[in-house]
Amino acid sequence: MYKFFAFLNRMKYINRWSLMRSVDTENIMEHSQHVAVVAHALATIGNVYFGKKYDCNNIAVKALLHETSEVLTGDLPTPIKYFNSEIKTAYKHLEKISNDKLLTHLPKEMADCYEPLMNDDSSEEHRIVKYADKICAYIKCVEEVRMGNAEFIKAKKTIFDEIVAFDSDEVKFFMENFMGAYQLSLDELD
Repeated sequence: MYKFFAFLNRMKYINRWSLMRSVDTENIMEHSQHVAVVAHALATIGNVYFGKKYDCNNIAVKALLHETSEVLTGDLPTPIKYFNSEIKTAYKHLEKISNDKLLTHLPKEMADCYEPLMNDDSSEEHRIVKYADKICAYIKCVEEVRMGNAEFIKAKKTIFDEIVAFDSDEVKFFMENFMGAYQLSLDELD
């Protein structure tokens, strides 16, 4: 029996912010959906405003699957994951092993289709997913701080600085035109 999709369903049980107390908990499945929406928006922005030729739908699917390895590995907090180059390299290798293991739970013909969606870490599409992932982390910080959770203040500043350093037209456009709405209450959005 192929168990690939049952494994992916476990993403909803893994808390994204387990080391920080959150006012609003978020699991990997919810996070991945949010990253997919933002990644699709970034790709669309690139195509509409900057003449890019992104495959928006493919990028959205890559974003939906960008955390699949964590089904087996769990989430490693960012300060640890990027503490030094050896840990970063080892964790990337562990993610690949985890994804490859998950792919064994699909028929070979399907695994061949999913493999580039899960193990792509160098393409321009992957870069858009990484930008979206970082924007979603920033949005999480904004929401937590807005709800009075001071534990996310430092992370909010650090992540914002990382986003600015991307120097991406798509990211700049998103931040300038859409980010402000994330700081509004539901009544203010009306």
